[in-house]
Amino acid sequence: MHYLIKAFFLCIILIYSSCNSNKLESHNGNALGTFYSIKYERLNIDRSKVQDGIDSIFFEINNSLSTYISNSDISRINNGDTLLKADKHFRKVYIKSKEIWEATNGYFDPTVGSIVNAYGFGPKKFNIKVDSSVIDSLMDGVGLDKLEMTTDHRVLKKNPHTYIDFNAIAKGYTVDCIYQYLVSLGSKNFLVEIGGEIRAKGINPVSKEKWKIGISFPQRGIKNKFIETYNISDHAIATSGNYNKFLIDSLTGKKFVHSINPKNGLALNSNILSVSVIAPSCIVADAFATALMVMPLDIGRKVVDQNINIEASWFVSEDKELVQIKSSGWE
Repeated sequence: MHYLIKAFFLCIILIYSSCNSNKLESHNGNALGTFYSIKYERLNIDRSKVQDGIDSIFFEINNSLSTYISNSDISRINNGDTLLKADKHFRKVYIKSKEIWEATNGYFDPTVGSIVNAYGFGPKKFNIKVDSSVIDSLMDGVGLDKLEMTTDHRVLKKNPHTYIDFNAIAKGYTVDCIYQYLVSLGSKNFLVEIGGEIRAKGINPVSKEKWKIGISFPQRGIKNKFIETYNISDHAIATSGNYNKFLIDSLTGKKFVHSINPKNGLALNSNILSVSVIAPSCIVADAFATALMVMPLDIGRKVVDQNINIEASWFVSEDKELVQIKSSGWE
């Protein structure tokens, strides 16, 4: 989806680093519907124990936030369970989502999940024609103000049709959880990537420099071509893009992209091809990258300028030319 799911294997951000060194340990695999790569300076800890900790984090977060697991916390809440007391992962993501929903004036909104499903980008596929009447009906359930968390952590929906989907923020949150896990093990130099969302600490122990990443060319079908490289340390970076995942209506031929505007429920093309965001944490970078994809560019630039903790870079299509637009602090 994207409003609320990063395109699988979007690969806008890739990592440059050599693993052919006894200074660097690497863990790679699949989780949360995408790939992950974790690199860190070797620790005096058995590698299998580190992997067990990583696997445990993925397991917990899946069982809390995955809409693809029927008995996860989020699925039970979406199905109307008002007795469930949400676990720590759901609570943290809910609270941060509320903050970013307010900071973006509603352009980041995990309750757009029902519309994501209607377009066919989510776990539930609606066998209906998506038209203005369907969208208008579903929009009645959109808005984080239609949710309430009680003091004992139960989630109540003011509209029974409200459907929560944290997929646009869950990968960033998971990156942060693994980041904190590695810090707890005493690691000082490492990089965590999940599906292109990245957070780094310290330096690459091989190059003795900041971690170097590449932002790939924002065009469908072009692989292993980087339009920009960036050196990162003690920050996170996340990228959202429209060009790699879309649906075409078999009747009308209309193309629907996976970035859905929560203001009107529309999933149509814009000239913004991708947005990268740098922030202190990956949960923030992930959510803002999603919101900035659906915001008009002028509004997005104002939002970034007003937030001292984030910087952004847009790649837009203007008269068939690819143009990069940067916030003032983007290096």
